[in-house]
Amino acid sequence: MSTEDLEQYESRLELDLYREYKDVVSIFTYAVETERRFYLCNAVDLKVRTEGGDVYYEVSMGDAWVWDMYRPARFVKSAKVLTFRDVSIEEIAHSDLQVPENED
Repeated sequence: MSTEDLEQYESRLELDLYREYKDVVSIFTYAVETERRFYLCNAVDLKVRTEGGDVYYEVSMGDAWVWDMYRPARFVKSAKVLTFRDVSIEEIAHSDLQVPENED
């Protein structure tokens, strides 16, 4: 497999992942971003932990979708992340108005 073939394959995977994201984002309540992954989920709990003077975050999610183009199954029942880095949790604003896409 050439470098160009590999780049085309990865571009195709990334585009497929983006399309899947657009299809599923409306069924989730929260967007969670860590230094390693992006998640959509319907339940999230953030706990700040300390151990030996160090502070870390424990993020538990339920009914989640994981942004990872190499994962064969992106839907998971639950996920837990432990991290020393920042965590972003946002409630997704769902609009009642759906703008139709151009189908040229």
